[in-house]
Amino acid sequence: MYFFLKNAMQFYDRIISLILNNDFTSDFSKLSTNTNYTAIYQLYEKLKDKENDTFSKDIVYSSILNNIESGILILEKSESDWTVFLMNNYFSKHFLVPKVTKWHYLKTLLPSLCEFIEGQEFKEMKSPIQIQVDKKETQTFVIQTSATKTLNNEYYVILLDSIQKVVDKKEKEAWINLMKVISHELLNSLTPIRSLSQNLNELIQQDSLSNEDLEDIKQSVITMHNRSNHLQEFVESYRILAMLPTPKKEKSELSKLINDALQIMLPLFKKENITVNNTLNHTLWILIDKNQIEQVFINLLTNCMYALENKEDKKINISVEMNEQRLYIIIADNGSGIEPEIQDKIFLPFFTTRKKGAGIGLTLSKSIIEAHGGYLSFESEENKTQFKVCLLI
Repeated sequence: MYFFLKNAMQFYDRIISLILNNDFTSDFSKLSTNTNYTAIYQLYEKLKDKENDTFSKDIVYSSILNNIESGILILEKSESDWTVFLMNNYFSKHFLVPKVTKWHYLKTLLPSLCEFIEGQEFKEMKSPIQIQVDKKETQTFVIQTSATKTLNNEYYVILLDSIQKVVDKKEKEAWINLMKVISHELLNSLTPIRSLSQNLNELIQQDSLSNEDLEDIKQSVITMHNRSNHLQEFVESYRILAMLPTPKKEKSELSKLINDALQIMLPLFKKENITVNNTLNHTLWILIDKNQIEQVFINLLTNCMYALENKEDKKINISVEMNEQRLYIIIADNGSGIEPEIQDKIFLPFFTTRKKGAGIGLTLSKSIIEAHGGYLSFESEENKTQFKVCLLI
């Protein structure tokens, strides 16, 4: 009895020791039928399966992270310091650092990044950052970080993307969207023209033409002419966007410029019962291309007018702000706002939600403001949309 109990306890101790050390390499299948060890055997096998499953997932996750073309660094809090929990292959190769495990080692190899993160006190952020790699010229990246906690651990995730990579991605998306729009417009005109020309070709092959045939020919020619005009207007719009002239800047008075644009729009505003509140009541001189900026104001005011079509109380507010050598001209309406699903498309050439719209007003306005060294942005919510023109002064 003594030796039996001693052997049993030694066996239990062995299995428990293996479990505590995450060692699941042993095979106890011979004991599966032994009723004395059934429970401990099932526990061992269950934990073994769980460990294998976790190991498999770790391999998959590591493979995914190592194949992402962005720098990924995950830190784990260790008492008052941080350790490197994971560094993907892209990060190691791009920044020329080995896969170290200690934060202070990484800091000696990549001080510009580590000092920046420490300066932000390991808080969540999204910001541009300049990093010097291997004592060569600095490169600009976008850094995005997030903090997360489990029951006992705290992690800090760092994602780094090259600015050029981000720009290239956006540029590629813009070109794809632009080609979709151009293809759509071209097919909308060329498809009916091709169909009508085939119909005309069949009609003229006949020995004689009836009055009905002549009427078909007449209508076909009119339709082809209209579609050709539309196609010409479309190409002309593209030419205007592609060949925007360099701004001829001169000193201009802003309030007069805004009032001139409002005077042009006044008949339409009266017809639509739109009230305009212009809070700029003082003289302000800026260096701009007067004609181009006036066109921007007209485009934005026209956009506001159409946004107010289904409103009873129609209002447009114009205000001006100045901050750190920057001038902000804000044109807002109390329309229904811009739907979230199209907000990333409103500056896309030829994109429009209006049946008779050309879809170049906002694109042209954005190009003009950027040619002046500024930017055009917007904010939209329910019952309010505002466009903000930023210019350097």
